[in-house]
Amino acid sequence: MDQAPAVGDRVSTFARLVLAPNAGPMTLDGTNSYVLRAPGSDGVVVVDPGPSAPGHLATLAAAGRVELVLVTHHHPDHTEALGAFHAMTDAPVRAIDAAFCVAGAPLVDGARIRAAGLEIDVIATPGHTADSVCFSLPGDRLVGAHDGDGDGAHGSVLTGDTILGRGTTIIADPDGALGPYLDSLESLRALGTPGPVGVLPGHGPVLPDLAAICRAYLAHRAERLDQVRAALHELGADAGTGAVTDLVYADTDASVRSAAEASVRAQLAYLRSVG
Repeated sequence: MDQAPAVGDRVSTFARLVLAPNAGPMTLDGTNSYVLRAPGSDGVVVVDPGPSAPGHLATLAAAGRVELVLVTHHHPDHTEALGAFHAMTDAPVRAIDAAFCVAGAPLVDGARIRAAGLEIDVIATPGHTADSVCFSLPGDRLVGAHDGDGDGAHGSVLTGDTILGRGTTIIADPDGALGPYLDSLESLRALGTPGPVGVLPGHGPVLPDLAAICRAYLAHRAERLDQVRAALHELGADAGTGAVTDLVYADTDASVRSAAEASVRAQLAYLRSVG
């Protein structure tokens, strides 16, 4: 039985989603902040407090006694409020990058965190950014999942911006890199192979099958790389980012042009590194 106020939309047995008021071309509907807790626990873990929006932070703080704040990566739409939220709750903040930790130690790949009655596994997933990390909740089940239907039957993973609920993410070159990102997708795909694992993304809706979305992401990246190779064949091997972006992302809206160019830089660096 819940011991804390019902805050946000329950998306799984252990997670409630609180949508931040920062919708935009890069953030979709806004940043997904998550409140995690085991049934019966009066403590909670908050993942990605998001932007400095007082009402949003008040909603997160109202969920219960905040034991810990976790960060999926350093981008401001996920971390801008860290200082203010720590001041409100006195909860330690932990991230891969020590610069974003407050009264807490940096996260380490493969570690298991015990908080709010849960066991949370840390999975380093560099690529979108160098410090991107996912959090696995073994035994979690998505809302609406039933025995035998698969959805979230083998736990769930909070994926930050490594995997989005809609569309695909960018490789934030030069901080991010495509080679590590492809490796991260393969690791997550393997994690979801024994059975459907739910996806709790940093933006967009919850997804039912981690392995399936990883396969789709990997296929998309392979297709983009083929398009970049074709562009280089047409333009010349030394073609610049702008010219390649014009060809490969010709239909991209101007509002996300910078993101497209960052991804092209990452693709060019990857192709040139592998010859």
